[in-house]
Amino acid sequence: MTVRTLEEQEAQLIARAVARLRANVMAVVFGMVGGTGLFLATVWLLLRGGPNVGLHLNLLSNYFPGYSVTWPGSLAGLVYGALLGGLLGWTLAWIYNRVVDLRHTA
Repeated sequence: MTVRTLEEQEAQLIARAVARLRANVMAVVFGMVGGTGLFLATVWLLLRGGPNVGLHLNLLSNYFPGYSVTWPGSLAGLVYGALLGGLLGWTLAWIYNRVVDLRHTA
């Protein structure tokens, strides 16, 4: 084995390691952002008040049982947002890593 091919192999290994994403980290980050986002959106509408509080956001109760634009509903939204965000983050990282593997094996 020559020095040139060894350097090329090392460069390829480094490129593959750098290009990969950690699915668990992505799931945690997306989960935190999703849960916090839905929680804060609900709390913001509750604090703002008005005659029809969260009319559009309340439609999420069709997909998230137990969610509503109320104080207990904001906690349910935190959980649902974290679960959905975590699943989305993990799935995106998994797909991204599969594409990276396919590009580096060819």
